[in-house]
Amino acid sequence: MERRKFLKGAALAGVGTAALAAPAIAQGGKTLTIVSTWPRDFPGLGISAQRLAARIAQLSDGALNVEYFAAGERVGAFDCFDEVASGNSQAYIGADYYWTGKHPALAYFTAVPFGMTTVEWNAWIKFKGGQELWNKVSGEFGLKPLMCGATGTQAGGWFNKEIESADDLKGLKMRIPGLGGSVMSKLGVSTVSLPGGQIYENLVSGAIEATEWVGPYNDYFMKFYEAAKYYYTGGMHEPGGGLSFGMNAGFWGSLTDWEKAVIEAACYEEHGAAFEENMAKNGEYMTKLVNDHGVQVRAFNDDVWDAMGEAAAEVFAETRDHSALATEVDDSFQANLREIGGTMAKFEGTFVNQRNRVLGLA
Repeated sequence: MERRKFLKGAALAGVGTAALAAPAIAQGGKTLTIVSTWPRDFPGLGISAQRLAARIAQLSDGALNVEYFAAGERVGAFDCFDEVASGNSQAYIGADYYWTGKHPALAYFTAVPFGMTTVEWNAWIKFKGGQELWNKVSGEFGLKPLMCGATGTQAGGWFNKEIESADDLKGLKMRIPGLGGSVMSKLGVSTVSLPGGQIYENLVSGAIEATEWVGPYNDYFMKFYEAAKYYYTGGMHEPGGGLSFGMNAGFWGSLTDWEKAVIEAACYEEHGAAFEENMAKNGEYMTKLVNDHGVQVRAFNDDVWDAMGEAAAEVFAETRDHSALATEVDDSFQANLREIGGTMAKFEGTFVNQRNRVLGLA
């Protein structure tokens, strides 16, 4: 109970109360019931979801009667997909790599190992056919997806020991979902996929020995430093990508063009805001983790990265073997990663490397 109050208090301190308030329920109009994989008032991800729900209600001006339920309030975090696919609710906010048991290609619409950064992923989704493929995969389950949030490149995770070689990963119990979890499994890690609200208790109890979550801003409020002091910078598992506003396809089809435009506008707005909020706050909260809580920041060495890369190649091959649609998604993703990412390396990459060298940035 104490921790729940702490999280809520921290969240209230970070954003305006108008953004946190449950979306107003308008009289009349179509009902849009949204379920989320994040707990209520959860710093970062949870606040973003609530902000999006409130924004849809605001922009629709009563045309959409918005009801928002955080994880556990209507259904469990990992029950959101089935809840919306069945039509019991109209939309979920979450990470589509949670549903790789339904179809492994869904992971490509959150993040995949050694994949696209947020900016690269945005370009693929919006302008290079990614949205059409996302529609196709989700459509097999009666869903219509839209991007609605992004975290940027995520931290490699929290560990209770230093990782100096791939051998140090063997036998480790770690929370890491999606294809990134598949990569770690190949390196001998015992992986589990837990909702955000259950990670802390499992880490403190020793049920898991390591976890990834998001980055300094989101992770600070989770208090993982109480059980694991080694915090690894950028990981291979979630270089970027985004979150999903997954709607029941029948509900989406019932909307007018204007109502669809309202939802799209709110989702795209929050997608940018969530990413920018993380970029704005990660530095501040990294400093707090180190100075206030003695967190020791580390980076995986080249040997560990190489081992992860070899395992990732196996995971991609297995994903392609799943189905023709999985192969189609991987073909598009990999081709655009090389085209978009290669160009960014020549321009943004060159600039950032030289800027950091000239200014002496770490």
